[in-house]
Amino acid sequence: MATLIHMPTEHLPVLAPELVALADPQPGDLAIDCTFGAGGHARLVAERLGPSGTLICIDRDEAAEERFADLASEVSCETRFLRADFASALQAIAADLARADLVYLDLGVSSLQLDVAERGFSYSYDAPLDMRMDTEQSLSARELVNDWPAERLASVIRDYGEERHARAIAREIVARRPLTTTGELVEAIRAAVPPAYRFGRGHPAKRTFQALRIAVNDELGSLDRALPAAWQLLETGGRLAAISFHSLEDRRVKRFLADRARACICPPELPVCRCGGEPEAELVSRRGVVPTDEEIERNPRASSAHLRCARKLRGER
Repeated sequence: MATLIHMPTEHLPVLAPELVALADPQPGDLAIDCTFGAGGHARLVAERLGPSGTLICIDRDEAAEERFADLASEVSCETRFLRADFASALQAIAADLARADLVYLDLGVSSLQLDVAERGFSYSYDAPLDMRMDTEQSLSARELVNDWPAERLASVIRDYGEERHARAIAREIVARRPLTTTGELVEAIRAAVPPAYRFGRGHPAKRTFQALRIAVNDELGSLDRALPAAWQLLETGGRLAAISFHSLEDRRVKRFLADRARACICPPELPVCRCGGEPEAELVSRRGVVPTDEEIERNPRASSAHLRCARKLRGER
């Protein structure tokens, strides 16, 4: 497979009007964008905040910090950038006793990361095995693929990629070591799966690449730490919103918000409620909001997106 360096295409923020409508940023609000990326959502939110508002943007990718500088020079609200994992950044903001009116997350890998072949996120281009969102961290996909035992690899591919051929793929990866490029990894996956799977719906490497990327960047662990940190930061009446792109993320967001929207926290075996509990949250939308057919036609990467949002009613129980 020949090396192909692909320049990023125009970035299209997913569910952007829907995010603004549900999260409802107001003039003077303090908003936190946990996953700045290319700044598509941030720009729309900043326009609503106005000169009296504040927008704090977080991203662990050094390229995002460069794009933030452009945005900061063009919007009227006060801006601040934190280069960090969003869970760590939210905990640091909370330590400063700041309180936010809006916190939102656009989860997963950004299209700009996917479209730069050298980053190694995509199975479409031959590039070094990398997949690091923070290029300064030590762990990359190359270490996972070449150093982890087959059992651990299979577990990651099964649990994070929901890949039914995880064990066979892990065995083939181990048999072909060392692997140094995404192209070599794709060939190992193709050799491991049945012929019908190679030519079926979707790319046969999609789930494995997702799984390795999640493991390299501890995406689910970071999300599990970030959700309670974000909730703690919110003022009463504040909104927490998240856009997810696969079921592992969406289930976590859905469960977290639903738990806070429940009034009763008694054990299910009790016949009547004895806690007298009141909900901490109001779900802004009962179901996850999904892209329109028009958005998916314009941006196919939006097809799996789900947006969920809740409003904080009171402090934690």
